[in-house]
Amino acid sequence: MLRATTIVRKPAVRPEQIADAVTLDHEGRGRTEGDLTAEGGLAFSLALAKAGTLEDGDALRLEDGRLIQVRAAGEALLAVRAENPARLTRLAWQLGGSHVPAEIGADVLYVPASPANAELIRGQGCRAEAVTRAFRPERAAHDHSTCGHDHGHHHDHAQHDHKHGHAHDHAHAHDHAHGHEQQHGHAHDQGPGCGCGHDH
Repeated sequence: MLRATTIVRKPAVRPEQIADAVTLDHEGRGRTEGDLTAEGGLAFSLALAKAGTLEDGDALRLEDGRLIQVRAAGEALLAVRAENPARLTRLAWQLGGSHVPAEIGADVLYVPASPANAELIRGQGCRAEAVTRAFRPERAAHDHSTCGHDHGHHHDHAQHDHKHGHAHDHAHAHDHAHGHEQQHGHAHDQGPGCGCGHDH
């Protein structure tokens, strides 16, 4: 079986090299190993040397040079909004404390749809709407064996999201969000851990 050993980011993907496509949810896009079958029937195995979340439009390079394009699957999520930013920030704080992955926008949070999450949202006085869309949460530091992993960028707050292929406005609720001082402080109160502010 052919192995996929390299991630090719969307800007570098050449259409003429694409042999097939595969649709993955956010968990699948973070895997480094396992067997997959593309939509056209091409079977291959993941053998990625480094952990790195695949984004919609990225590709996996096979050993023979062909590319498998990656598409982000739609997932059942809750779009969470509140009447004021402080209320949404408090909810993000609670979600982070529970290690619930979240995608953070300017005035909305996206979290996996579940009864427990829905109850927590209601308890904080926020409103949730069921949606189906690609989920792009920040990769949590505790998902990695070390917080010093290198994806070609320096490990600092300004570029943290780039290492995972995310835009700046996509962050795990456990990490700092732009303009949310409470979350920034929370991210650094988790204990010594690995030195990045999270308690493993």
